[in-house]
This record gives sequence, structure tokens and C-alpha cells, in this order.
Amino acid sequence: MPWNSARVRAVLRTDLPASITVFLVAVPLCVGVSVASGAPAELGLVTGIIGGLVAGALPGSSLQVSGPAAGLTVLVHAAVTAYGLPALGVVVLTAGLVQVLLALLRLGRWFRAVSAAVVEGMLTGIGIVLIASQGYVLLDRKANGEALSNLAGLPAAAVRAVDTEAGAASLVIGALVIAVLVLWKYVPRRLALLPGPLVAVVLAAAAVRLLDLPVQTVRVDGLLDTLQPPGAEQFALLLRPEVWGTVLAFALIASAESLFSASAVDHMHAGPRTAYNRELLAQGVGNTVAGALGALPMTAVIVRSAANVQAGARTKAARILHGVWLLLFALVLPGLLHLVPLAALAGLLVHAGGKLVAPRARWRLWRADRSEALVLLATAVGIVTTNLLEGVVIGLVAALAKTAWDVTHIRLHVEHSPDGTVVRVHGNATFVKLPTLVDRLEDVTPTGPVELDLSALTHLDAACRQALTSWADQHRRRGVPVTVTPEAELIRSG
Repeated sequence: MPWNSARVRAVLRTDLPASITVFLVAVPLCVGVSVASGAPAELGLVTGIIGGLVAGALPGSSLQVSGPAAGLTVLVHAAVTAYGLPALGVVVLTAGLVQVLLALLRLGRWFRAVSAAVVEGMLTGIGIVLIASQGYVLLDRKANGEALSNLAGLPAAAVRAVDTEAGAASLVIGALVIAVLVLWKYVPRRLALLPGPLVAVVLAAAAVRLLDLPVQTVRVDGLLDTLQPPGAEQFALLLRPEVWGTVLAFALIASAESLFSASAVDHMHAGPRTAYNRELLAQGVGNTVAGALGALPMTAVIVRSAANVQAGARTKAARILHGVWLLLFALVLPGLLHLVPLAALAGLLVHAGGKLVAPRARWRLWRADRSEALVLLATAVGIVTTNLLEGVVIGLVAALAKTAWDVTHIRLHVEHSPDGTVVRVHGNATFVKLPTLVDRLEDVTPTGPVELDLSALTHLDAACRQALTSWADQHRRRGVPVTVTPEAELIRSG
């Protein structure tokens, strides 16, 4: 669509205010994710800038906003710990190129074929690990390292924290941030126009400053000093097989999170739908640029994207402008970051982890579909007990096992009454389960007319159709009336 005065006025009226809202939401989250990943605060802003100016300018999704995401925090921290911060750039760059290749091969839509239970389980596991690690930051303590060890040690760490001035002050600041975030949806509508995360962090910073609390704050090194483009030594890491495992984990998880986010964002507005392969290409190019500068990986972030839609954005101009505001902030006002307490950022991420775990949604899934809930649980437990990549593999194996069970599972439910016998067949009637089906049918002793109810069958192959037909005809020859529901479409009497 060509630019004209009417379109410029429309952008100024809708997308400009929306971009400011998204910028205000993005600043504390970019900084918090970066610090939690074991990287300088400025690198999170760099990734947010690239998400706006590079990925935001490319075609794909008009309203989805990209930047550093809490969902990758655990994986980034593990990579920084294993290979060092200077190596992060080459891992992110290579993962971006993998995403570009996947987009060029037009594999974007295939990410939608991943079991939703696995994706939700991945988010749940990440949320638990995030809470376990950031809980120690909130308590002014050092985490033990492993997720299970961190979870087990949290109660004792909390007891020790309240016995020290610094620990107690840090806990109060973190709790303040979490309380503001939880209660923000109840504030008056005019006040709710301000982003909750920004208000929470500003209040926390003001409390630390005014009360002179002994709480650690963000270290600021300067934007240009923080950039670490990878060199020959870092590229040599690609000769190590385990590095490629991290690269593929970055690429696949970032792609899945971005494209699932795109699907969610498409349900929030009536504008153009996401072009999945183009969006995957945009994410890949963005990560390639981020890696070349030594920054964090990016994904589409549902929190920022939802804020963009709810603020009234209509075009991609909002997400591009949010990148401009992030750049200006990083260049002109980076010193403000030094006022931000680490406990406040930990509170942000503990709250984000709780939203990823989403206990109410998980309970609803358990009540609605136990098998899907078990796949989710297997994925989450796998991530907590091993690592992100292995946990996702465990989830995929569980999903395949569930599918195999669903494909071959068949049940017969027999009800006897004075009026006759009802035989209900549920599941998938395939040749794999033919012996079971025949055995169960032979055990049925009618007490009168028989109703064979096949309405709950999801599949019926020729072998099982013949077995059911033979059973019905056998009883008819004995003088037992047999009716079939649905009628002749499924079984034709001989």
C-alpha cells in the first residue's frame, strides 16, 4: 500500500501511541531477560532494537513484536555458562541461519504440527526452571545450578534470606513487584493504560532509592562497550558437536515459540493473517543480525505482541517505531538502568515464570484430556530433571506414544437391561486390534435385542467392519434382533 497523507495520519493516530506502549513494556523485560541469561543488561536492549528495526520491518506478521524472551532464558544461560559470553554471538548467528534455511525450504507451517501438549509442557518446564533460578536472585542468594537442586533449596534459602538485611530488603522489593503485576488488572482503566511491568520496576527503584535499601542494582557498561561480535576463535566452536545441539535447540525452540505466538496474535485482531514462512525468515534474519553483534537470541514475544494489539496498532509501523525508541533510550538514557534493582527484575521473571506454568490452564487440561496432560507433564518433568532440549525430546516421544495408543486403542462397553443389550464400541477399530475386538465380542451374551452403537468410533477399517458384520449376522441367524447405529453407512448386513 503506497504511503500518502491519509496513511501517515492513520499511523500517527494509532501506531505511534501503540509503539510507545510496547516500548515501555519492552524496556524492563529486555533488561530482565538479559540479566537472567547471564549477559549484560544492554544486550537485551540490542536484541529488542533488532527485533523492531530488522525483524519488524520484514514481511510476515504485521502486529507481532520480537525481542529477547523469557522462554529462552534457561537455554541462553546454559550456553553462556558452558561456552562463555563471547561464544553466544556465533551460536545465535548460526541458529538464525538455520531458521533462514528452514524458511527457504518452506517448513514454517510444519512447526504448527508439533503437539500443543509438548509446546505447553515446554513452557511449563521453562517456567518452573525460571522460578527456581530467579527465586535466588529475588532472595539475594546464589543459585545451586541444577533446577531440581534449586527447587529443593528454595525454602532454606528464603529462611536464610530473611535473617539478613540485604536478603530481607531484596525479598520485599521482589514481592512488591510481583504484587503490582498480579493486582494491576484491578486498577482503574485510565491507570491501566500504563504498562504494569514498567510501573512495578519504577516503584521498586524509587523504594530502594528513597529508603536507601541495601539491594543490588543493574550494572551498566554502555551500549557500544557491551557488543561482542564473534571472531575466528568463536567460530571454531562450531567444530564441536555439542555446540550444534545448542544451535539446533535455539533455532527450533525460537521458531516454534514465534510461530505459535503468531497464531495466538492472529486470533487477537481482524487484520492480515501471518505468512508463516515469511515470519520464520524474518526471525532468522533478526537472529543472524543479533548474533553478528553478540546479542541475545530473539523470538516473537506474546506479552509485547498482545500489548501492541491492545494499544490499537494497525500496521508494522508500531513494532518498527518501538525499536527506534529502544535505540534512543539505549544511546541517550542508559544510566537509568543503574537505578533498577536486580530483585525487581527477578520479580518480573518469577511472575513471567508463573504465567508460563499457568496452573489453572493445566488443571483444566487435566480434567478435559488426561492423556494430553500426561504428555505435557512428561515434557515439563523432562526439562526440569535434564535440560531443555532433552526434555522436549522426551515430550515428543510421549506424544508419539500417545498417538500410537490412540490409533490402536479400542474399547467395548456392554450394558444389559430388561429391554436388551447395548454394545458401544469406542476408539479406532483397525486390524491391529482385531483379535481384541473379536475376543470381546465373543464374550457378549445378549439378554434380548441388541443395539450395536458405533457412533463413538473414530476409524473403522475393512477387517474390523467385516468382523462386526459377521458378529451381527451370526446373532440375527440365531433369532436375536440386531440394530446398528449409525445404520447401513458402517455395517451392511449380509
